[in-house]
Amino acid sequence: MLISDTEKILKKEKRSVARAITGIEAGLPGSTELLDELFKHTGKAYKVGITGPPGAGKSTLTLQLIKWLRENDKTVAVIAVDPTSPFTGGALLGDRVRMTEVGNLDGVFIRSMATRGSLGGLSRKAVDASDVLDAAGYDIIIYETVGVGQSELDIAKAADTTIVVLVPESGDSIQAMKAGLMEIADFYVLNKSDRPGAEQAVAAIKTMLKFREHKATDRVPAVIKTIAHENKGIDETCKEIFKHKEFLETTGELQKKREIRAHNRLREIVETEILNELWNSGGSELLMKNLSEVVGKSLAPHRLAEQIVSRYKEHLRNGG
Repeated sequence: MLISDTEKILKKEKRSVARAITGIEAGLPGSTELLDELFKHTGKAYKVGITGPPGAGKSTLTLQLIKWLRENDKTVAVIAVDPTSPFTGGALLGDRVRMTEVGNLDGVFIRSMATRGSLGGLSRKAVDASDVLDAAGYDIIIYETVGVGQSELDIAKAADTTIVVLVPESGDSIQAMKAGLMEIADFYVLNKSDRPGAEQAVAAIKTMLKFREHKATDRVPAVIKTIAHENKGIDETCKEIFKHKEFLETTGELQKKREIRAHNRLREIVETEILNELWNSGGSELLMKNLSEVVGKSLAPHRLAEQIVSRYKEHLRNGG
């Protein structure tokens, strides 16, 4: 069904691109075949991740980046990854509503997607959707993710350049963040830098960077001050993205990054397929049948897990 849209997607037809992403998100028949067909046309887009704590102004920053990129003849696609609604399973925040100002511009595509339980905040379906956008010929793909602190690490695996957005109020908590969110940044943006405490926050970030383990040849992440709603600091932010891109290409790190990404993605696909088959081949039935024994303490969880795995191995021996 979806495979017929291939040529239209390659021509950047928005309706076909949107329909393909909807099909992928819903797991419709033909969606995997479409991804397979489009895969050979991917690899040209540069992927930028924007993350940070709630209230940092990530969406406003993204909006201004889109404007700058279009003014500089770059086509842009945004995947705004939102928390999943517990009632509908859909995206809860609806960034498309917040970005209507640019969503209809030629050369801009914006899509909200739900995390669907992805602990890192970046849905696996969002990575599949980025393949559609890459094949469609968008120059820059931006992942703007939910701001949930240290669980926001998947973005570093999916993006070529990762931007961590902070605000002056983050200054006191930078030390607490550094084991997770802070360490994934290729550079930092201190947004709302007209607020009190901005200079102290910049100093705190730079101090943290000095204590990070690094070689003399390593690139030290920049710290850029912005006031996104006033369009201040956007030029410097965009130039830093392309500066980092040039660094990765010159050093060969971009290719290494993408090889690691392909490796991780393949492992995740395989693990998902195996888990689905395990539960569908009698695992779920065995679990529900014996769950009361685990709750009643007459059967240990590890013993039931062994039985479920044994059932799956038997299923494989019998030809799957």
